[in-house]
Amino acid sequence: MKRLLLLSLCFITIIACKEAPKDYVTISGKITNPDDSKTLKIFKGKEFEKVITLNDDGTFSDTLKVAKGDYSINHGQEYGNIYLENGFVASFDTDYEDFDNTIAYKGDGADINNFVIKSYLISGDYFTDELVSEGSQDDLDKAIADYKAGFKALQDSYPGLDSLHIANGEQSMNGNITSLKRYMSGKLALRKAFPKGSASPTFENYENYKGGTTSLADLKGKYVYVDVWATWCGPCKREIPSLKKVEKQFHGKNIEFVSISVDNGRGYKEKTVEASKEGWKKMIKEKELGGIQLFADNAFNSDFVKNYKINGIPRFILIDPQGNIVSADAPRPSNPKLIELFNTLNI
Repeated sequence: MKRLLLLSLCFITIIACKEAPKDYVTISGKITNPDDSKTLKIFKGKEFEKVITLNDDGTFSDTLKVAKGDYSINHGQEYGNIYLENGFVASFDTDYEDFDNTIAYKGDGADINNFVIKSYLISGDYFTDELVSEGSQDDLDKAIADYKAGFKALQDSYPGLDSLHIANGEQSMNGNITSLKRYMSGKLALRKAFPKGSASPTFENYENYKGGTTSLADLKGKYVYVDVWATWCGPCKREIPSLKKVEKQFHGKNIEFVSISVDNGRGYKEKTVEASKEGWKKMIKEKELGGIQLFADNAFNSDFVKNYKINGIPRFILIDPQGNIVSADAPRPSNPKLIELFNTLNI
């Protein structure tokens, strides 16, 4: 009887001591090389927000009550995602200087969270700069097939995934494929329309910022790297520092750098060609633009622009010393592939 009573007491004690489910998340981790803000924000739209202060060494630890679901994380200028449920003990480490590539989740929800970030990054393993700049239709088809296989292998490597995140991942994958196909269709059409070695469309008597006019024929005997741009174009202006560096690196070499403005009044109060031409001259002076600065004779309706089927800028073109096309869609100055291309041509 005493033995039975003792066993009963032990059983009651075990039940009493069993921990009740937690109604909060415990989250911790470390951010190496943290932003000066030393804060980590976890939020979900306007529904939820929690700001956690990092310790001096970049570590953090806190608790928060959440509704089950996906949340955003923010540190400095970097953003990410994390799936949370009350009762989770979760953590992640990352390096702020390479946030996406170094973030690693541990604890509860780790399979979901690691899958989400890796499924975001994996497309870059297959949809490379080389594919975009030089790939054929066969190269594109192979990259898509390999991407699908790689995505499936990644998905299979995380057995803790739920059906929602599997579906979201597949939707994202299909969206990436659709976007790439749409983008590459234009690239492939350009390569077909303007094959390497074919005669380049020409421009004649474009106004030169330094005075007089310049035609493509005037530059025969040298490679010509053409930048079609406009003063109102943000992506065009972001290439200026890189273009200056390339111009400096190849100064005195067998190449001319020609920038052709297609300004037509957009971005100016008067919205006239005259106003944009003055703005063009002002920007050249203020930004100390080098190379040969030309103003197209009829903006986007100029023969050179239309003949190259340019409907979006910036657009970069490389022409050889005989006036033939090297690339109708050459790498941008900020792309290391441009220097590689120049070097293969012994410029």
